[in-house]
Amino acid sequence: KGSNLRVRIKLNLDEMVNGTTKTIKVKRMKAAPGATSKTCPTCHGSGAQIKVMNTMFGQMQTQTTCGTCGGLGKVADKIPAGANSEGLLKTDEEISINIPAGARDGIQLNVRGKGNDAPFGGIPGDLLVVIEEEEDRNIKREGDNLHQELYISFAEAALGTSKEISTIGGKVKIKIDAGTQSGKILRLAGKGLPSIDSYGKGD
Repeated sequence: KGSNLRVRIKLNLDEMVNGTTKTIKVKRMKAAPGATSKTCPTCHGSGAQIKVMNTMFGQMQTQTTCGTCGGLGKVADKIPAGANSEGLLKTDEEISINIPAGARDGIQLNVRGKGNDAPFGGIPGDLLVVIEEEEDRNIKREGDNLHQELYISFAEAALGTSKEISTIGGKVKIKIDAGTQSGKILRLAGKGLPSIDSYGKGD
């Protein structure tokens, strides 16, 4: 199997809640057109070498990875210009990645077959996508709950008012009762992030 690649993608809160599709450019090793291989002359395709040593206890056999082919059992026959010794060429490829709704900071997504190609055939590696959360200017996340500060005047606090605020689901009008004290928390149920472990939402 070819080696895996790892990339990081930054998402804002809206993208984490609703899911999105991101197209990124990845440098990956791909089999060069026209590259051919042949059976390794050292290990005859087994990928291993057996060494026999004479000791005072008799002959001892040790098996090691073939130093010629590195355990592949094959070596290059024809290598096109620009390719490496394994017949692989570094190329830029645009890959679309579907991010599911409810993604979280630190989650790793696996895009199969979009890592590096295996030398001389075999299964391509995978592309591992690590999600990073972009810090929001106004909204702070705590688990599935979101916190937002709202500044109002002394008169609005004393007499009461209504305010329109932005949430990840759109704008919402909230009522502020007369005599509201600084630091009071108003809870908007279900206006947070969808929970990964259940069907509910944070506040």
